[in-house]
Amino acid sequence: MLFKGIYTPVITPFADDLSIDMDAYAANVAYLKESGVHGLMIGGTTGEYYVESHEERVELLKVARETVGKDLQIIFGTGSMDPRASIKLAEAGAANGADSLLIGTPPYSLPTQQELADVALSIDNAGGLPIMLYNYPDRMGVNMEAEFFERVFEKSDNFQGIKESSGDINRMHMLLNDYPQLQTACGMDDQALEFFAWGAQSWVCAGSNFLPKEHVALYQACVVENDFNKGRKIMAAMMPLMHVLEQGGKFIQSVKCGVTIDGRNGGAVRAPLQGLQDSEKQVMADVIKQLKADVAKVIAG
Repeated sequence: MLFKGIYTPVITPFADDLSIDMDAYAANVAYLKESGVHGLMIGGTTGEYYVESHEERVELLKVARETVGKDLQIIFGTGSMDPRASIKLAEAGAANGADSLLIGTPPYSLPTQQELADVALSIDNAGGLPIMLYNYPDRMGVNMEAEFFERVFEKSDNFQGIKESSGDINRMHMLLNDYPQLQTACGMDDQALEFFAWGAQSWVCAGSNFLPKEHVALYQACVVENDFNKGRKIMAAMMPLMHVLEQGGKFIQSVKCGVTIDGRNGGAVRAPLQGLQDSEKQVMADVIKQLKADVAKVIAG
């Protein structure tokens, strides 16, 4: 499978009673399709998978597939502390229209590279779909290292991509240079320009939930047009948003706020998270307004 373009890790809008607002969710998915993103990630961290039941996660996949038809790739997240739950999610993903699976490190348990490989292979065996790995040591506590890659590549051809979210630019260099068979996707938003400059073809970016056209514009400039002068200008316009999203530990809340500012229903968050203060919402509104204006100027030339 070719992972190429902008992939949106879709939010899950919760109603006031904290049930999933499926109408709002379907509307957001339809908006992303219309806005030109290239794929969706359902059941990622931005979607708050860790506070959702198996049934809820599968229903989100079903609704997304019904909404976009065959027009967009869908990557289905299998993340869980319990590998048995991940195996069941992989089976459900394969049965309900996922194009590929996202496999990360089980958090908290700190598996060895062999243990991590064995878990990934068991999930692969259950799903039988192309796989995008997810390396995010700040959340999971463990990096995917050479021993892991050797073990999974030896056993399966399904390991085809990796969302690299370590923030370590040296790992990005290593992945792109040493593992050309593994399509490296940017998973650290403020490094998107660097990933594209080194040959990455895709970006999994939460901000595309509410600024899809602007994120597609950076991909278009860097990957399609190979115009990194234009790309630098777009990235410079986006950096204030990156700073707001990454500061204060309120990433998901800020993304949902961005969706609401954009005129759709971002919904509430489930505990342990709490919503933004009014002053934080205003900061988001100001940054988004300026970003849209600045990127529009770059595109207009």
